[in-house]
Formats: sequence, structure tokens, C-alpha cells
Amino acid sequence: MSNSPVNSSGPGSVYETLKAIPIMPIPAFSDIAKPANDLLNKDFYHTAATNLEIKSKAPNGVTFNVKGKSAHEGSTSSNIEVKYTDAPSGLSLTQAWSNSNALDTKVELDDKIAKGLKAEVNTNFLPKSQNFSAKVNLYFKQPNFHARGFFDVLKGPTANVDAVLGHEGFLVGAEAGFDAQKAAITRYSAAIGYTMPDYSAAITATNSLSVFSASYYHKVNSEVEAGAKATWDSKSSNNVGLEVASKYRLDPTSFAKAKVNDRGIAALAYNIRLRPGVTVGLGVSLDTKNLNEAAHKIGTSFTFEG
Repeated sequence: MSNSPVNSSGPGSVYETLKAIPIMPIPAFSDIAKPANDLLNKDFYHTAATNLEIKSKAPNGVTFNVKGKSAHEGSTSSNIEVKYTDAPSGLSLTQAWSNSNALDTKVELDDKIAKGLKAEVNTNFLPKSQNFSAKVNLYFKQPNFHARGFFDVLKGPTANVDAVLGHEGFLVGAEAGFDAQKAAITRYSAAIGYTMPDYSAAITATNSLSVFSASYYHKVNSEVEAGAKATWDSKSSNNVGLEVASKYRLDPTSFAKAKVNDRGIAALAYNIRLRPGVTVGLGVSLDTKNLNEAAHKIGTSFTFEG
């Protein structure tokens, strides 16, 4: 039996192996399972009959974003947003106005109060009813730590805080809500995960540890991505919900996505960049258990950027 010492510093050593592990940014608590959630939910266009988004930027740096959505059932919604950022001061101002006559204002101060700290003030005003709300949000990022706090200063007041610790791809996080008027914790959640550039896995327990989810994401290669998510609500059912999705990049300007869940609902999507600044998305949802019924949905999306 060889008694030669373990190489701890040379090529091929444990130290060199650990040092080669890419440093991943620590996500927010709600984003621990983001790779799988994005694959399962993002860029599926059947959820609305038509989506329209127009983005533009003025020479002085002011950005404009106009969105419109025509639902399969119900009214059409629209929103216009204007954002100005003063980079030297770290100050940003965003003003949005929707067709429901709601005025949303956001003021952000990034990385000026303290290194890694971003402060936000959000207000919402409904002129017709004179209802006004205000929230203060704080975000704090460090190499191995990401914390957030959301404070409703007029209702309650209430606070929702969460934090994530990370080390070499391993993540652990927790969330809690507190109502100062009731002097009670209103909710709590926990999550663990592991993330690398090409794959990630996460287990979450939300809604006061009553809804459990396990998700997995894998970037197989530059063209193929795959993922799945299982969810169990301990208060409402003994059944476990399952979703599986995949994305295939057809060429540099287009991709296709597909997903199916345990209820037999399948969705297909196709996205293509027709030219720089013009993107079109097409989507369909099919109830595979009731193909003869009118439960299917078709949607389109148009995005213009200038």
C-alpha cells in the first residue's frame, strides 16, 4: 500500500480542482430555482391572445417601454413606462401609467449608501379612488450573500425579508413575513439548491412550509436545454404535479420550446428574430386529454426594440 502524501497544491490537486469551479453570482431567494422556472414558464405565448411590446431609448439615456396585452377572456391591458438613470449618482427614476389609470413611481439608489446596497421606494396612486400606497425595498449583495427586505410602510406596516447564503455552487435560503400591527409572523419559506453554469437543482418549501417543489435544469449543449419540476401542496392534495420542458435553438435567430404537465396540458412555442430589433413569438396550448373540446389556446407576441 502506498503511503505517499496527497498532492494538495500542485496540478490536479484538490485545491486546483476547487479553484477551477466557476464563481456563480448568489441569486435572490425567489430565484434559487430560476433556471428551471424560466425554462418552464418563459417564452410560452399561449397565455394571452396577443402581446405587444415596444422598447426605445432616447439619446439622453431615457428609456421608453410600452406594453399591451389582449387576454383570451376579459379586457385588454396596456402600460407605458419611462425610466431615467443618472449613472454617476446611481439614481434612477421610473414612472409608469396603465390604462386602468394607475400611476406607479419607482426611485432607486444603487451602490451609493453602502457597497452592494440598493435602496428602492415604490409608490402607487389611483387618482379615481385617491388610494395611495408606498413601499421601501432594500437589496444587499455580497460575493457569498444576497438579502432583500420589502417594507409596506402604510399598511400594517408589514415586512417581508429573505436571505441566501452560497458557497461553491451550494445555496441555502429562507424567507419570512412579519405584520407589525399583529406582532405575528405571517409566512415563512426555505430553500436549498446547487447551481453551475450548465445545470442546477433546487428544493423549495413555501407558503409556511406547506408547498414543496423540486426542480432540475440542464443545459445539455449550446442548442438543447431540458428541465423538470415536481410540486406537492400538502394542504390541498396528495397528488404531485409534474412539468417537463425542453428548448431547442434552431439557429442563431430562432428557437422552439415544448412542455407538458401531468394533467395532459401540452404547450409549444416558437420564437424568431426577424431582423435586429424585431422579434415574433407564436404559441399554442393543447389539452391532450380533450382534443375534441374547445379548450386549446393560441397566442402571439411582437417585440420591437429601437
